[in-house]
Amino acid sequence: MDPEELEDLEPDKVVDALGSACPGPLLEAKKGIGGVTVGEVLEIRSSDPGTRKGIPVWAKKVGHEFLGVLEAKEGYDRLFIKRGK
Repeated sequence: MDPEELEDLEPDKVVDALGSACPGPLLEAKKGIGGVTVGEVLEIRSSDPGTRKGIPVWAKKVGHEFLGVLEAKEGYDRLFIKRGK
């Protein structure tokens, strides 16, 4: 998705992993994805730069769709995943 579409996207659940170092955000994403149904969107908020690489790889590996990442004005990343299974 392009950044404008991500800005307008309303996630079904938000996981706050701010201040958590790798692998914390990934572990939070794994727990959080269980809280949404197939087709719904999970947003992970992370201040760890490694999350930008780790979350997309994990999502693809387990059958979810990585929609993209936005950088918030406050300096953290907002990553979006659509649950696939």
